[in-house]
Amino acid sequence: MADFEHIQQLIRERDIRTLRVEFSDFHGVIRGKAVSIDRLPHIVEEGLHFALPTFALDLAGNVAMGTGLADEVGYCDMTALPDLDTFMVLPWEAHTAKVTADLYLNDQPLPLAPRGILKRVVAAYHEIGLEPVIGNELEFFLLRENGSGWDPYCNKPSMVYTINPMVDPDNFLGKLRDTMREMDMANLACAHEFFAGQYEINLGHGKAVESADRTSNFKQMVKEMAAQAGIRATFMAQPINGSGGSGYHQHLSLVDRQTGENRCYDANDKYGLSELARQFIAGQLAHAPAMMAVLAPTVNSYKRYQPFTFAPYYVVWGLDNRSTYIRIPPERKGGTRVENRTADGCANPYLVSAANLAAGLDGIKRGLDAGKPFLGDAYQMTGEEGYPLVIQKLEDALTALEQDEFMLQTLGSGFVQAYLAVKRQEAERFRKYVTDWEINEYSFYL
Repeated sequence: MADFEHIQQLIRERDIRTLRVEFSDFHGVIRGKAVSIDRLPHIVEEGLHFALPTFALDLAGNVAMGTGLADEVGYCDMTALPDLDTFMVLPWEAHTAKVTADLYLNDQPLPLAPRGILKRVVAAYHEIGLEPVIGNELEFFLLRENGSGWDPYCNKPSMVYTINPMVDPDNFLGKLRDTMREMDMANLACAHEFFAGQYEINLGHGKAVESADRTSNFKQMVKEMAAQAGIRATFMAQPINGSGGSGYHQHLSLVDRQTGENRCYDANDKYGLSELARQFIAGQLAHAPAMMAVLAPTVNSYKRYQPFTFAPYYVVWGLDNRSTYIRIPPERKGGTRVENRTADGCANPYLVSAANLAAGLDGIKRGLDAGKPFLGDAYQMTGEEGYPLVIQKLEDALTALEQDEFMLQTLGSGFVQAYLAVKRQEAERFRKYVTDWEINEYSFYL
């Protein structure tokens, strides 16, 4: 637990004057209020109030009907209580610190808060003696405004696995890495990805909630620092026509809470995988359709799931195979882990972690069998092999979540009701929108 006296000392030493009290909404957007640092003791005791209908908003600011969170409850308030373990100084914003809050309604944890949902799933693992450990790697694009649109920050193709002034002309990534180091935010690796202006950061692993906090903070940091530098950072799945998509690859392992042993490893197994790991994999395969609603949360997300894109296309698992839905990286013993490659960069880290862990837990509790690993190039399949396709539309993913009784109950019926209402409104708004492609394709000839 955080030492309040240590935080007060840090506030004095760093001349902190402003505190940002923040939480994640369904979209992964960080919401919050800035307050005078002098109010910290009061906020620790009493919290800050926010309108509950914040969770009923789509990204255009429209209140979705049927969430159960707006007119149904008189547009009431919820309370944000800061978790002092998350207190951090922001190097890119002078005299400012932030803290992540947990949300409450009528003095009880708000059941639909993404961080709270993840905490509940983690608690279920604790009941069976396991500690989920997660490491995240995220891809994102950096863009420059050109007067009529946006160009890649580095407009050079096929610069994958490079990190030098050619791909980082303004040293933005260098400043980003320095900031992460100053914040003690573990950065395992950073490089230019495959497409022009696309980059990847591998974040250090940790306990599930800690890892989701780190990932959420990282995404916020990248976007805020980019805005200060006059460029745009986006984690959306596919921001540029004719380019590639940005993935969010999550590495998961299960550790014995008493011994610290990685329970995914079995030295006697042909592939070095324990029965527990296979059951964990099987649960994620079984619930793949419903999980897509949070792993691929936007209309744009589904443009990424195409053959030969290094995004999954068929729901299969494999060993060191980047054409599969679930990949098992080659490290063994303490490094044995399951990599779910499905989420895209804009997905909410708390919900991605909660969905992957919840599905895996169902596989463990029901003793599901993942079968044999897929060998070969999954993109070469014809569909006759019997493996299901990754869902191709947001609307279908939302229906799959609604119909998956286990995921509905585990994530919470209140969350699912509100999330479906917000996301179906988003999908319907897109369905009605006339795109530039349609104008260019049809208006001259027809």
